[in-house]
Amino acid sequence: MSESLISLVSVGLLSIACQFLAYKIRLPAILPLLLVGILVGPGLNLLNADDLFGDLLFPVVSLSVAIILFEGALTLRFKDIRGHSNMVRNLCSIGVLVTWIVSTLAAHYALSLSWQLSFLFGAIVTVTGPTVIIPMIRTVRPQSNVSNILRWEGIIIDPIGALLAVLVFEYIVASQAEAITHTLVAFGKTVGIGIVLGLLAGYSLGYCLRKKWIPHYLQNTAVLTIVLGAFAASNYVAHESGLLTVTIMGMVLANMKNVDVDDILEFKETLSVLLISGLFILLATRLEFQAIANVGSGIVLVLLAVMFVARPLSVVISAIGTQLNWREIALISWIAPRGIVAAAVSALFSLKLEQIGYEGAGVIVPIVFLVIITTVVVQSLTAKPVASLLKMRAPPPNGFLIFGGSKFSRLMAEEMIAQDIPVTIADTNWDAVREARMLEIPAYFGNPASDHAARHMDMDRLGRVLVMSPYKQLNPVIAYHFEYTLGKDKVWGLNTNEQTARPSHQVGERYAKRTTLFDEGVTYGYLATAVSHGAVVKTTRITEEFTYEDYLEQYGDRVIPLIAIDAENRSHVILLGQDLEVAPDWRLISLIRSEDEPV
Repeated sequence: MSESLISLVSVGLLSIACQFLAYKIRLPAILPLLLVGILVGPGLNLLNADDLFGDLLFPVVSLSVAIILFEGALTLRFKDIRGHSNMVRNLCSIGVLVTWIVSTLAAHYALSLSWQLSFLFGAIVTVTGPTVIIPMIRTVRPQSNVSNILRWEGIIIDPIGALLAVLVFEYIVASQAEAITHTLVAFGKTVGIGIVLGLLAGYSLGYCLRKKWIPHYLQNTAVLTIVLGAFAASNYVAHESGLLTVTIMGMVLANMKNVDVDDILEFKETLSVLLISGLFILLATRLEFQAIANVGSGIVLVLLAVMFVARPLSVVISAIGTQLNWREIALISWIAPRGIVAAAVSALFSLKLEQIGYEGAGVIVPIVFLVIITTVVVQSLTAKPVASLLKMRAPPPNGFLIFGGSKFSRLMAEEMIAQDIPVTIADTNWDAVREARMLEIPAYFGNPASDHAARHMDMDRLGRVLVMSPYKQLNPVIAYHFEYTLGKDKVWGLNTNEQTARPSHQVGERYAKRTTLFDEGVTYGYLATAVSHGAVVKTTRITEEFTYEDYLEQYGDRVIPLIAIDAENRSHVILLGQDLEVAPDWRLISLIRSEDEPV
């Protein structure tokens, strides 16, 4: 028992270490997770998932995949498909079919796999996934239309590709029966039960959430256990229909009106870091070097077909009838790394096929893992140079993310937008977000440092962050997060002089150095008071006749400069102690207090 305990704890520690390493080197976490799993597994023989879990390995992997597919399906909102270009819809429908067919043919003829296993492999490698796409987009910074297409393809294609793999797997299992009638009945029962139970369970759960029958503090736990219960019940009624059931459940919940799934999605962040990371390492320990060697040289042809035939062909066909140019098509064709769903589903189905005695099923795992490693490594290293060569990298982002949707923030954002400076407001207060959206200011509801924000908030044009919220404990978290993703000289916060009374509200020295916005004494409370007394935010142009000195003399201590825009339309944040030389043809966005306001 002590050895098993040490092994389980080691998996957790290695998972966090790999996630941290990926965070530092800015690569998808899947790469270090797989490499560490191979190292401690077949490399050093220190850990083996079969020895650790025994007969429980199959249920653990099965339940993990069910959770992954359910959470992925929760992001599959039909309005998102409609709201984005025809290219996204085509990639997730026609593109999936093209990739499936080409990959299937390559596996069958290059590796001599049976048609059944070839079709299963082809279905598994249709998925990309946001866990590998989003870190790559952040590094490459492609133009916004390409970025949006890749981001939404990664979100939507996970459950679609997994569903395709489930259906192929169910057909393979059903086809083991001798008579064609038995095959059709088994296949129809599996698909029918999966769809019907998924619709019923999804709607029932959504109805309970809509009616607030589940206390808020129990929602995440209740949803998780109900999903696992539906998965087990579906498998009991119809063999292996559970994955289809949980996928349908997630889709139903995502598209029900007046059902808020954001908290459930946020719960995924905590769950996925440990569950998915541990699963990657455990699955990688089951790889055998001999099994990889036995794949043969034909795997090279498969990899070439997946990367240089299937993906470009699916993108070109999907782009028919769209407005994309050849450079955009070329870049989209090159970025398609495979991720968590491909690894987990391949391991799960391989285990299941081996259990029912399907010959040669074990070869699926090394083939899929080689595709994952190759696409992640090659495309992570080359996507940025390819984007530069195609001249498809976005210009340096000059916009602002404002954390905190107060009235002052909204006034400032309106004026910045009027001066052609991109702005997005983020806040965890729905009323503040609603007010911003009513003013047609782009706004994100939630924590901008969350995994949900990484999937849904468009940061392509936003290169700087202004932390101006009253959330004293959350502000440093936001600052540290964006210091890493954007740079330490791109994040600033309001002065925290007012935070002296309570020790729990004190901030760290590192964060205090970033609280240099505007001027000394300009705190959140000061700005809120000024706006409530009639202060306005306006833009003033500096000219030869009306100099910066004239500007300061006219308004005196009633003015607080906020943003300076130079003659080349570059914006500069006004910081405490900054010696900024304002020249003619510059514009100043400032807060101007009312003459009647008490000082």
